[in-house]
Amino acid sequence: MQQRQAGAETLFLMENDMSKKDKIVTITLNPAIDLACTVPGFTYGAVNRVVASRTDAGGKGVNIARLLRQFELPVAATGFLGEDNPHLFEKLFRNLGIEDAFVRVPGETRIGIKILDPSDHSTTDLNLPGLSPQQQQIDQLLKTVKQQAEAAALVIIAGSIPVGLDAEIVAQLVKVIKQQGAKAYVDTSGPALRFAIDARPSLVKPNIDELSEYVGRPLQVDEAIAEARKLVNSGIETVVVSLGAEGAFFVDASGCVQTKPPEIEAVSTVGAGDAMVGSLAAGLLKGLSLAERAKLATAVSAAIVTHAGPGLSSLDETNKLELQVLVTEKEFDGGTDE
Repeated sequence: MQQRQAGAETLFLMENDMSKKDKIVTITLNPAIDLACTVPGFTYGAVNRVVASRTDAGGKGVNIARLLRQFELPVAATGFLGEDNPHLFEKLFRNLGIEDAFVRVPGETRIGIKILDPSDHSTTDLNLPGLSPQQQQIDQLLKTVKQQAEAAALVIIAGSIPVGLDAEIVAQLVKVIKQQGAKAYVDTSGPALRFAIDARPSLVKPNIDELSEYVGRPLQVDEAIAEARKLVNSGIETVVVSLGAEGAFFVDASGCVQTKPPEIEAVSTVGAGDAMVGSLAAGLLKGLSLAERAKLATAVSAAIVTHAGPGLSSLDETNKLELQVLVTEKEFDGGTDE
């Protein structure tokens, strides 16, 4: 393997003869065509003028797959994709060298409208419900995930669940992934998060509000760290809890790392969480420690929010930001929290 310096961290670029176990698979059950509109001074109930717009193939798993190609890792993307309008996705996969393993479903992939207001650095999302896969397509997806996981080191399930699809599918997918000997990362919310936690994946990434909803009470940061540690003790290898602009904390059996990103001018929050999950996965395969992965993930996430779109043109954009990420480590005493 070749090495290059990326800010404070050493990243590894993989050779062309990468083993199959370097492969990462992403699962997007509810992808979207993202229409991002920049509207200065956006006003509810009024006529608003769009000064710029862009359309991207989106969905959390798709965003993660896009980022992982920046790390020169082999990537396959699967999930449900509308057979009537797959062209934007197919072009992205072809251009970036992402293996297209999506199950086609009758109908159109939904459009997600994102209103970016630079005057107050806000993002307003209008999310349509999406496709309604039938049992035949669900069975096909489970078969596809089984086949893909056999040749993968890690599979990432990210995003929302389509209307009409039981949230328990997340637990089914985690089980299939683990049976093939791959690690399962999950970034979702609501009932799907609960099912995911019950299935004990390798990583979950709730934000503090989602973790509060899971435990049934509002949590302060110290309380959230304690709850994350309980999840680690229950069999989940790593729990990451996002604090938004305040950064995140990362808990595994060795301890807790809390990061704070540098001060930046945010253009859009679209893809920030996806960047964090993707960077953590890449960092794991590249042998980085928890603190190194946390620092890298926070820097890449910060870089993403400086763009209107969900991707980066190069990881070089993260170098300076990585040097500015504040990392605080807390060692656990080896006990257990019950």
